[in-house]
Amino acid sequence: MAIRKSKLFWGIVLGIVIGAFGFGGSSYMLHKTSETSFCLSCHTMQAPYEEYQGSVHFKNQKGIRAECSDCHIPQEPLDFFIAKMKASKDVYHQFISKKIDTPELYEEHRLAMAQTVWDQLKANDSATCRSCHTFDAMDLASQSQDAQKMHNLGIKEKQTCIDCHKGVAHFPPEIKMDDKALDEVMSAAKQTAADAKVVYPATPVKMGDLATVYPATALKVTKAEGATREVELTGSQMKGAEQVIYLEKGQRLILASLSEAGQAALKVQGDYVKDDYDNEWRPVSLAGTITEPVLADRKALWGYAENLDTVYCSGCHAKISSKHYTVNAWPAVAKGMGDRTDITPQNLDILTRYFQYNAKDMKQ
Repeated sequence: MAIRKSKLFWGIVLGIVIGAFGFGGSSYMLHKTSETSFCLSCHTMQAPYEEYQGSVHFKNQKGIRAECSDCHIPQEPLDFFIAKMKASKDVYHQFISKKIDTPELYEEHRLAMAQTVWDQLKANDSATCRSCHTFDAMDLASQSQDAQKMHNLGIKEKQTCIDCHKGVAHFPPEIKMDDKALDEVMSAAKQTAADAKVVYPATPVKMGDLATVYPATALKVTKAEGATREVELTGSQMKGAEQVIYLEKGQRLILASLSEAGQAALKVQGDYVKDDYDNEWRPVSLAGTITEPVLADRKALWGYAENLDTVYCSGCHAKISSKHYTVNAWPAVAKGMGDRTDITPQNLDILTRYFQYNAKDMKQ
């Protein structure tokens, strides 16, 4: 009996030792394979590593460096284990499928890989980001005005880090706009019925020698003959800026730019009235002729603008509702963000007008 108990005791001890070595060894290997040096043992990680070296997470004034695992592997035990299991596919693609084995293949799959990481961070509320950054610990007053504005918005709307910070360590994928997208809008414009009562330019159009009318401006058709339409434009004119027509008193959404002949042909519909800032406005209208294709409604143009928003805006941060800013605030916001992209002036104008026409203070 004593011998049997002795064997049982040593069996238990041996099991504990083996278990400890097994657990310790496994834990050691899991953490060792989470080190940046291990990640770089795959040549396909050289490109993202070079991008990371140019980021504030690699080198900054505080001397704090975030390693690969700090951003990509959650520290909660279960989440850590799940992340490591998912990462096994990287080994498969490195040695078996050769899915991203060349720079060209890497770029081809950059968007899909980025989207996978974004989805993971979205699902876990940016857990790895929040291991270092939290709203509670932020001194918002010491941040730039833009950062304060966006962080306050993030707190208010309960956003998570990855909603806005998609390119903090690696280059964001290039999402290209379909070159034919605007052609499709113009094709829709060419199919507008001759008897349409209200039309909208998709691109700037000339109203004879009187004015240049900008995209999305509503034009009332008074007579149509073939491709020629006699139209009327109504809006507001601000004293001191007589060369343009705005949408409404106090709302600086430019509908058209006037030539000297256009200013002379302008019909005044009432007296000047001051707005809250002592600017003086009066209602005006302008009649003229257009010959270029125009849309029967704004639907196709707004669809194009939403694609622009996806390509040039939400590739870096979550989409911001057009209702977040006023009609007067949107131009400066859109220009400030547009300057960080390669969006063309024409596309930026269309996108800005989409935001303005759908701004929070616009009458629907």
